[in-house]
Amino acid sequence: MTAPQAVRAAVAAAFRDEWGQVVATLIGITGDWDLAEDCAQEAFAAALTTWPRDGVPSRPGAWLTTTARNRATDRLRRDTAAAAKLRQLAVLGRDPIEPPTDRIPDERLRLIFTCCHPALPFPARVALTLRTLAGLSTAEIAKAFLTAEPTMAQRLVRAKRKITEAGIPYRVPPPELLPARLPSVLAVLYLIFNQGYDDEDETRGLAAEGIHLARVLARLLPTEPEARGLLALMLLLEARRENRTDHGVLVTLENQDRSRWDHALIAEGVQTLDNALAMRHPGPYQVQAAIAACHATAPDAASTDWPQIAALYRELAQLAPSPVVDLNRAVAVAMADGIPAGLALVDEIAESGRLDGYYLLPATRGDLLRRDGRITEATAAYEAALELAPTDAERRYLAERLRGR
Repeated sequence: MTAPQAVRAAVAAAFRDEWGQVVATLIGITGDWDLAEDCAQEAFAAALTTWPRDGVPSRPGAWLTTTARNRATDRLRRDTAAAAKLRQLAVLGRDPIEPPTDRIPDERLRLIFTCCHPALPFPARVALTLRTLAGLSTAEIAKAFLTAEPTMAQRLVRAKRKITEAGIPYRVPPPELLPARLPSVLAVLYLIFNQGYDDEDETRGLAAEGIHLARVLARLLPTEPEARGLLALMLLLEARRENRTDHGVLVTLENQDRSRWDHALIAEGVQTLDNALAMRHPGPYQVQAAIAACHATAPDAASTDWPQIAALYRELAQLAPSPVVDLNRAVAVAMADGIPAGLALVDEIAESGRLDGYYLLPATRGDLLRRDGRITEATAAYEAALELAPTDAERRYLAERLRGR
């Protein structure tokens, strides 16, 4: 790697590791989200021109934060309308000229909870998190969620305006409010991960961003087991993501080549889950991670502990009831107690109408009917699922099932 390439790699690594911290610090100082993002971008641009000449600093984050603070200070001083704000900051002892002495992790934690505040619409929470914590451009976020760029830009503007006008506090919730607020943060991070996990051509790195943000949250909230549970779940799922498709066709879990799974990620995921469970405060993400661990640690499909998975789904249904959880439990029951037992549960869900239009309901029913030798009924179920399947990989898989493969 040449010297210029090494510097560009260092800036890229710093962007990934430090963007959210730099923006969070500037927002904490100025209270101005747009100014914080603009000055952070200027600091990274300055690094591309300064570091090749002076060398990569020993503490890139401190260098970037100092540079961004200086840019913000200069802007505030040039902007007469911001003079009052600058004076107010000085009175409060928050002088933007003063360089940082070290990282302030609480700033980033404040930013996470502000971006994911329940008062904001859920899509706005996701967009704001990706913009301010991960540094994705508006165009990248819009593309990832199949939304027009102007629409996404308006969503971000409205979210920032809502924070200001509604007086949403830029802070970590007090201990008594944390249990109620944390699920909103976890849901946003899991949606970001899943958007990338389900992408057949995951070029935007959303799964990686979800894992990165979950790592940050788990470090900043070391006593919150559900933060670790979510991270463990992401790691265990990511470990087998590359094997989910083969030449554009979905590969079911039982047919995946387990030697190609990322066993280092599996080991990390299991250890992270163990650390969470040791706190003895179970939650939905820990249970989902435990289910993923059952699959990930089985040496082959035949060794899967289906009775344990069925029991875990029963626990999950109590912690986070949903018809999708019930459908997954039906599959586990079918594998543990026999196909008729699982089919009976699937038919109950179908009769309730709770999953009408959800392609995995007829797909699951088709698979269980096929395993039970009821091929004509299975074909009808697969055809119904094919009409509802949302991705090409899933449609190709169902088409192959219909061809008897």
